[in-house]
Amino acid sequence: MNTRRNILDDIVDHKRRDLPIKRRHVPLSALRDMPGYHRGTLSLGRRMGSGAPGIIAEFKRKSPSLGFIHEMADPVDVAGGYRQAGVQAMSVLTDRTYFGGDLADLVRVRAAFPDLPLLRKDFVIDPYDLHEARAHGADLVLLIAAILEQGQVADLAQEAAQLGLQVLFEVHGAGELAKYHPSIPLVGVNNRNLKDFSVDIQTSLRMASGLPDGVIAVSESGLSSRSDLEELAAVGFQYFLMGERFMKEADPGKACAEFLRN
Repeated sequence: MNTRRNILDDIVDHKRRDLPIKRRHVPLSALRDMPGYHRGTLSLGRRMGSGAPGIIAEFKRKSPSLGFIHEMADPVDVAGGYRQAGVQAMSVLTDRTYFGGDLADLVRVRAAFPDLPLLRKDFVIDPYDLHEARAHGADLVLLIAAILEQGQVADLAQEAAQLGLQVLFEVHGAGELAKYHPSIPLVGVNNRNLKDFSVDIQTSLRMASGLPDGVIAVSESGLSSRSDLEELAAVGFQYFLMGERFMKEADPGKACAEFLRN
């Protein structure tokens, strides 16, 4: 049996070790007392007849595979550029160790742009993570099939719904779709292999026809051109999560605007 570890294993192990520390420092009762916990949340719906692609633009400073991409980037500045470019939503990486993110980034963007849907991009493994996302201003959360059992997906998806959070359920292969729960509105196909971080948009193209009926399909990672998006839209994808394509530029918002104009 192959027991070789990968980056994803390391990230999840770190999350498990960190969870009891977070609970001690900020108990659930404290999260429920935060102002963000009680705000109304925003959602992403099905896009009908729109000419422009539905971009979920990502803010991240680094990745495990590339190291720092844009170390000194300010999330509010980047969000302003994305908003001006016309994105439908923004994804904010909140993992500090591997992606250089912080929950404070999410809080600042939410305060600056109260009507911009925000996805908390992190490795959710426990209901605490959902309450933490709610308290810090998220509208959507990511559930990654590769790190969760089917029962965990169901429990987390239903609790997220009770908290008013939309779920983006991320899969990397057809086998992971068996973990899908019918309460989940958004299914994302990640073109990046989280074990070795290689990228191939054929992953989305292969999986498009097998996605659950009625879900809103999102293609994630490795998208670099309008032709990529057009090819994916033709097989049913409505949203496109893009990060490195913009964050590697000096002005991510300007890069996003130019991408959408071309």
